Order: sequence, then structure tokens, then C-alpha cells
Amino acid sequence: MRPGAKPDHAAALAQYRARASIYDFELALFEPIRREAISRLALRRGDTVLDVGCGTGLSFAQLQQDIGPTGQIICIEQSPEMLQRAQRRVEQQAWRNVTLLCAPVEEAQIPVMADAALFHFTHDILRSSEAIANVVGHLKPAAHVVAAGLQWAGPWTWPVNFFVLPAALHSTTSLEGLDRPWDKLAGLVGSLDVQTRLMGAVYIASGACGKRSRRAGARERAHPQGRR
Repeated sequence: MRPGAKPDHAAALAQYRARASIYDFELALFEPIRREAISRLALRRGDTVLDVGCGTGLSFAQLQQDIGPTGQIICIEQSPEMLQRAQRRVEQQAWRNVTLLCAPVEEAQIPVMADAALFHFTHDILRSSEAIANVVGHLKPAAHVVAAGLQWAGPWTWPVNFFVLPAALHSTTSLEGLDRPWDKLAGLVGSLDVQTRLMGAVYIASGACGKRSRRAGARERAHPQGRR
């Protein structure tokens, strides 16, 4: 993995083909982050939400609780192996309001305008301007957007980065932008509230489309862990 290299679709497909069978176990540590990220979407009954890079569908159950049977979940995932497991989850729960799109996010034919979008541990996607533009282009005005994932902790917390590095090498194809993984999203959405968890190893960035600062464009307000 070359420093500054862009995400590699072929490498990502191979990576997630190998991880599909154990993915749910690998993400268990981060389930509290997932729950908080989804809660920040502020979903209501009947909402439509984009689950971007949905993986095996680990977010589906909580999203369903929030949107109810009259809402919709539009899921985008380029890995067939991961999406097969997501499809199995949908069938087991008999959910009728889930649409699964097997495509790179840049190319996904999103069929609706959505009320919210979730990017949960999707670093490669967040480093693609084309992918973000496709998602944001299918969001309604004032739609809520939340992204969460790994980031470099501050230079004074180098022991934390010993955890971040192998985790990132295992789950991404690019380390580019790991200091501010949300900045491309902020450039299109507007001001994001960015908070850290796990001693700075993980961020949760949330905002709403159109809330752009006139003076500074997209701004991020970083808060210490645990503060709101």
C-alpha cells in the first residue's frame, strides 16, 4: 500500500471476498459506534436511508427499528460475497423494504431521493469524490448524513496508532486521508460535527445537507472523546 495512493477497487473486492465469512465477528468491537452513528441519523418512521457500503447488513436491524415497515433501506455494496450475506439476512427477517444494489458506489443506480445516508467504516468510499457525489446527489435537502470509521489519532497518542495501522491495513486499500477521512464528504455536505471515540482511533462525523458555513465552507468541530 503506497502512501497517498487512491483506493483500489480490485484490491477491495479481493479483500472483502476473503473477509466475508468472518466480517461480522471482526466488527463486533465497533457495534457501539454503529449504534451511535445510526442514532445520529435522527431517522423517522417512513424515512428512506442509504446504507453506503452496507457489507453484510449489520446496520439493517437498527435502521428497521427507526424507519419501520413504511420506510426504505437502499443498500450499496460492490462485493458479491458480502451482499450475499446481506441478502440472507434480509430473507431471514422477511424484510420487504430493503433494496440491495451490487455495484461500486460511484456507479450505483440509486432509485430514490433519500432522507439520510450512512457511511459506516467505509474509508475507501469516503476517499472517492465520485462516490460521495453520487450519494449526496440522491439526498433530499436537509438530509442527515453520518460517517464513522478509523482515523489517525493525534501524534501525541502514538500507541493508539499502533492499533489503527494494522486495522486500517486489514480493512482499507488506501491510507490516504486517514487524518481527516470525512473531509471530502464535508466538502459536499457542509459543516460536520466530528467527535472521537476509542481514544481518538475512531471518529463519528454528522451533519445535514446544505448546512454550509458562508465564511469557511465546510467546517468540522472536533470534540474530545465523550463530550457532546
